[in-house]
Amino acid sequence: MHTQCNPQQLEFAGVEHRRVVAAFDAGTVSSDGGALLLARTDQAIGLIDRLAQCFRDHRVADLVEHSVRTLVGQRVLGIAAGYEDLNDHDALRKDPLWGAAIGKLTPKRRDCAALAGKSTLNRLEWARASGTTRYQRIEIDTAAIERLFVALFLEAHTAAPEEIVLDLDATDDPLHGNQEGRFFHGYYDHYCYLPLYIFCGRHLLSATLRPANIDGAAGAKEEVERLVAQIRERWPETRIILRADSGFAREALMGWCEGHHVEYVFGLARNQRLEAWLAPTLARVGERVTAEGRAGREFAEQSYRTRDSRSRARRGIGKAQVTLLGSNPRFVVTSLSVTAWEARALYEDLYCARGEMENRIKEAQLELFADRTSSHAFHTNQLRLWFSSFAYTLIEALRRLGLQETQFARASTNRIRLCLLKVGAVITVSVRRVKVALSSAYAWQAEFLTAFESVSAAAR
Repeated sequence: MHTQCNPQQLEFAGVEHRRVVAAFDAGTVSSDGGALLLARTDQAIGLIDRLAQCFRDHRVADLVEHSVRTLVGQRVLGIAAGYEDLNDHDALRKDPLWGAAIGKLTPKRRDCAALAGKSTLNRLEWARASGTTRYQRIEIDTAAIERLFVALFLEAHTAAPEEIVLDLDATDDPLHGNQEGRFFHGYYDHYCYLPLYIFCGRHLLSATLRPANIDGAAGAKEEVERLVAQIRERWPETRIILRADSGFAREALMGWCEGHHVEYVFGLARNQRLEAWLAPTLARVGERVTAEGRAGREFAEQSYRTRDSRSRARRGIGKAQVTLLGSNPRFVVTSLSVTAWEARALYEDLYCARGEMENRIKEAQLELFADRTSSHAFHTNQLRLWFSSFAYTLIEALRRLGLQETQFARASTNRIRLCLLKVGAVITVSVRRVKVALSSAYAWQAEFLTAFESVSAAAR
């Protein structure tokens, strides 16, 4: 093997009569110093330990180098830090900072690294809900994973809230291969999956991968039923409201809500009957807009029932909005009474607030790689979606526990990652300690220290 005693020196353009030279000779340096902040956040909420317990390891214990806890920790922390691919871990496994963050610096065998590479992590992602094969010896408890999302949400509150709003939405996950469950979706105009997300504010409660050849509300009633049951075990008196667009205004879901004391407000798709009912109000607003030269809106409501598809009459609200570009009528259906929410407030303050959920879905897919479902097997892609979703939960816990008093209290994942996680650090490993020397020129030291102190207090 070729031996290079002196690192190659790279010379760049000079500055102020000084040469600018560089070489890979700084020793053990990591660009992920903030991964320790993620690890401390995990200690505060116990995510990785409990997620690892959702797997059953059927490997021969004496021959196992990388525990399920190590594998799960690498995957979740790696995604949170911006490493979307398993290939990345072939390099990260050699970084002692990641060993410190995961909790494993020394391998059992000399021919292994302390952390796992892409092949071992790939075998984790192929874990099945029942049964094992020669090459897949890890089994997954899907029900336990689903319960863990809700448990972390409940534990984030010190007391039961009087009311919570659960947001439901389906989105597209574009596919570019021949994955199981791949179908063409006419609305999105491409082949995709159709995952169902349920949020409560910024908390992610459910992420369910579905094929695209189904109704957008398929499985929503079952997911809501499961979530409500677990929430009411802990918070029996909390009022629960469901909120979603017109794709979820289905008789089965509304009927279940009415039978289980769950309120709802759903969008209502336009039809000729609804437009005819709102037409007089829309015409009146249009006349005013023409006279005043500015947009206007009014609200109307009626008891609404279809001829065949609805079992009962329900409160319907219409928004008659006219702008200088034309009319824009909208409709919602709700179980909330007029004494609790009058029409305008219900539409503008309650229903329209569901748009914030779409920002959370974008964050999960675009910044935490929830759309990286490139495996052939559907169950593997579901597990990848869950790993990304737990990475989102970890980042949200960092925002909630550590960043509330900083400029990053509502920052996106990408900004948190760039400013607080990608921190240059020199690592020195000795017998008694791992010394991580963070850059003295780091620009957000105050925010980093505030986050560390706040999360450490929560971890006690």
